[in-house]
Amino acid sequence: MPGLRRDRLLTLLLLGALLSADLYFHLWPRVRRRLRPRERPPSCPCARRAAAPEPRAAAHNFSRAPPGTERDRGDPGGPSSKLQALFAHPLYSVPEEPPEDWLLAGPEALRYYRRKVARWNRRHKIYKEQLNLTSLDPPVQLRLEATWVQFHLGISRHGLYSRSSPVVSKLLHDMRHFPTISADYSQDEKALLGACDCTQIVKPSGVHLKLVLRFSDFGKAMFKPMRQQREEETPEDFFYFIDFQRHNAEIAAFHLDRILDFRRVPPTVGRLVNVTKEILEVTKNEILQSVFFVSPASNMCFFAKCPYMCKTEYAVCGNPHLLEGSLSAFLPSLNLAPRLSVPNPWIRSYSLAGKEEWEVNPLYCDTVKQIYPYNSSDQLLNVIDMAIFDFLIGNMDRHHYEMFTKFGDDGFLIHLDNARGFGRHSHDELSILSPLSQCCRIKKKTLLHLQLLAQADYRLSDVMRESLLEDQLSPILTEPHLLALDRRLQAILRTVEGCIAAHGEQSVVAGGPAEQAAPDSGQANLTR
Repeated sequence: MPGLRRDRLLTLLLLGALLSADLYFHLWPRVRRRLRPRERPPSCPCARRAAAPEPRAAAHNFSRAPPGTERDRGDPGGPSSKLQALFAHPLYSVPEEPPEDWLLAGPEALRYYRRKVARWNRRHKIYKEQLNLTSLDPPVQLRLEATWVQFHLGISRHGLYSRSSPVVSKLLHDMRHFPTISADYSQDEKALLGACDCTQIVKPSGVHLKLVLRFSDFGKAMFKPMRQQREEETPEDFFYFIDFQRHNAEIAAFHLDRILDFRRVPPTVGRLVNVTKEILEVTKNEILQSVFFVSPASNMCFFAKCPYMCKTEYAVCGNPHLLEGSLSAFLPSLNLAPRLSVPNPWIRSYSLAGKEEWEVNPLYCDTVKQIYPYNSSDQLLNVIDMAIFDFLIGNMDRHHYEMFTKFGDDGFLIHLDNARGFGRHSHDELSILSPLSQCCRIKKKTLLHLQLLAQADYRLSDVMRESLLEDQLSPILTEPHLLALDRRLQAILRTVEGCIAAHGEQSVVAGGPAEQAAPDSGQANLTR
């Protein structure tokens, strides 16, 4: 009997403990919530969250941003937007000069594009008939409101697009979303015809694979696939002419060019391309079709058609079909708007040894300023603008530049092919600034923009970070690359300050065409 009573006592104690725990952990919190006074919060975070736009999906982004990086720093265009404040600054809101003439004559350009569309439809029909393929797709139509048409018609003497033009944002959207209807090698790839010469190292085909994609609205873009991860730096022992071309550098260069108010880089956007459906299945080029293969990891890959580069280690691969890349809008056809390709006076030596004259002669600019067209036009100042831009992105590969022949010697330089920028954030290649440091000349407009971007309220790294958030492949640049922009900007301003201390502000800062005729960088400047 005593044992039975002891068991009952233990059972009662156990039940009591369970009841007490249930009261404490379950019933008591409910009672506290009911007794708590119901105060309305001043603002409902849930309502704000519901009203905010849905963030871009990152499911297919192969380089997602870790917590605490660009994606978590607020939406671009928000109430504390430095980018909006920058573009609202008087330097950006001053009325643009009316263009003396547009690049293209509207009626002539539209007739040309109609003929191109009709020719493409005929060839596509013949191609389908030869392969006994049936297609329900209607013929391609030229729409006058197509953004690529409006982009071409909006090019003027002052830039590839105007500050106030809404066309650029629409064009970026269309390049990101429109389906492709054809894919092909670029013209310089075709010129090689697979016959690569290892002694010709200026353009090693295997490391700069790029394709021309045409969209359903008949617009075209240059596609450069991802070759490197964001965090990878160019090895120190790499020559600039064998470095990989980076798709994210093309995207970042466009945003930087727009922030500097140059407007000389064609609109560029990032996109995830399905290499099977959007390249292989739409190309008519048999050579391009032949370089596709499936990797051991079951990823779809392709490479450049070049004898010494036809190796799988040089290929680019999807995951398994999706591949990151940059899309740069095509400029008008050379038949409509001829362009002149000019060697850069500060071209580098594209060999394993040797130096150019500018690398050993500090007075080299005196010689340049005596040569046409640098002796009588804005072109030298435009070259210096280009050097400043290249220094900021770390691009050493500017061997040529292009200009529209219609605008003559005073036309702007087109900043094409920026994919070898943003290779090393840990190194600033001061030799890129040689046009500025040797000539000691800079446009007043350029200097004012650089000084503005050095201020805390418009800090270059901050506005770049915010601008790049607009791209689908964000983050485009790693944080060290963004901070390197601020460091290089200070180096540019120090160079200008040194020039002003040596030669005087009036001799260094060029405010307009009347001030272009500056004395040489020798003793003549010191007498000013």
